[in-house]
Amino acid sequence: MNDRSTSAPAATHDIVIVGGGHNGLTAAAYLARAGKSVILLERLEEVGGAAVSAQAFRGVEARLSRYSYLVSLLPQRIIEDLGLDIRLARRRYSSYTPVPGDADGAGLLIDNTDEAATAASFARIGAADDAAGFDSVYRSTGELAQALWPTVTEPLLTRSEAKALVGDDELWDAVIERPIGDFIECRVQSDLVRGVVATDALIGTFASVSDTDLAQNRCFLYHVIGQGTGEWDVPVGGMGAVTGELTRVAREAGARIVAGAEVTRIDPDGTVEYVRNGHERRVEGEKVLVNVAPGVLDELLGESPQPPRAKAEGAQVKVNLLLERLPRLRDEAIDPKAAFGGTFHINETYSQLEEAYSGMTRGVMPELLPCEIYCHTLADPSILDPELAESGAQTITVFGLHTPDRWLTDENNDATRQRLQDAVLASLNSVLAEPVESLLLTDADGRPCIETKTTRDLEQALNMPGGNIFHGPLSWPFAEDGDALDTPAERWGVATRHPRILLCGSGARRGGAVSGLGGHNAAMAVLEG
Repeated sequence: MNDRSTSAPAATHDIVIVGGGHNGLTAAAYLARAGKSVILLERLEEVGGAAVSAQAFRGVEARLSRYSYLVSLLPQRIIEDLGLDIRLARRRYSSYTPVPGDADGAGLLIDNTDEAATAASFARIGAADDAAGFDSVYRSTGELAQALWPTVTEPLLTRSEAKALVGDDELWDAVIERPIGDFIECRVQSDLVRGVVATDALIGTFASVSDTDLAQNRCFLYHVIGQGTGEWDVPVGGMGAVTGELTRVAREAGARIVAGAEVTRIDPDGTVEYVRNGHERRVEGEKVLVNVAPGVLDELLGESPQPPRAKAEGAQVKVNLLLERLPRLRDEAIDPKAAFGGTFHINETYSQLEEAYSGMTRGVMPELLPCEIYCHTLADPSILDPELAESGAQTITVFGLHTPDRWLTDENNDATRQRLQDAVLASLNSVLAEPVESLLLTDADGRPCIETKTTRDLEQALNMPGGNIFHGPLSWPFAEDGDALDTPAERWGVATRHPRILLCGSGARRGGAVSGLGGHNAAMAVLEG
């Protein structure tokens, strides 16, 4: 270990931030507003990381949330602390799930505002008895969320303290201590209804619901904890509106944001070397906050990756489409605006999810890939040019599960991307009354408006190892009993092995998703210290 912190050079800045994703911007805003001199270095020509909006199709005025797309875990406290002008649109419908292979295309529509209609929908698919069980799942997780959510912007609780705060040992054991599959199977019986619940445990996580390492439980907890309700909202203006506001606030507070600056080395003494416009440069910070994956930090330090942080494998494919209108459904009784108004689950029954995971571990793609869809423009048409919006055009984003990065290499990425795109479209078409390809708009070059991003694409574009959207395995939002919590960085879950270097991204404890928590908590550790 090359730790020269005892003879550190004079700092050029109080804080050097490496990486301009939403967490780095959050940290920059907090610390600059606290009077710290802050410089943020971003490798790409624009800040925002995975939380950006982009004109994905040439000549088409539609700014899609290209990578991340919904918001649940961004605390109101951060919005208020920083004075962010961010609007989040609540969706009326929770989800729609067609019964795979049903001749009439019947499906389960869960309406957040109409309990009677939701109960009737459960009955229609032969799962009347599961309406109460499904409701009990989310009442229980709501109790868990209400207890734990307020703690995510505070110093870490220990496991024992968190369990005592929840105050329900049976619920704690079901969600925190035992595989989440047991909890799901206890509460609901229908294969389809079990699948609707199970997807919360599998987004971006390659796992079985029965795995004993409980990666799926941690994913589940993060998906149901947000705002104390588990609601996932649409960012008005697209995800770029969120990072645009963070950038504005950070700059107005005095943070210096330098894009096109590729960091090549970090020294434990606070020295950061980078290249910009072909010139090698360096800065020194009293503290260095790192908004990159822990594995990337290890590389920049010249150190071997440290387990379990080194284990970073994404397992998703994302397909963005721009359609002339919403597709017709096989079930003519369901308005497509309702079906696409929440999360549209496709071939995500419990057994399909488990079979897909089992097959993918052997390199066998399922006949019908489990997928889910969201439609941004139903909640927020502002991302479209007014003329395009008036025409009835809609964006849909398909998120395919259980497509592990181990399948991909730089050499086969193009071919695998096409194979995955074909699999996503086939799965989608299996529940529609018309092929979605027939509805695709075309760009200025006459090409269909469809864009597919693999895990390898994420690694190449965003420097996310393995295309892991969480920068690595998610952690519990509390410390283990006996963990060292002696320093501010340890108490806030942002410590590395080097005192001057803090994690401020998704790889920090309580990091993951668009939350700003990594940035907030790193900033709090700096200010406490």
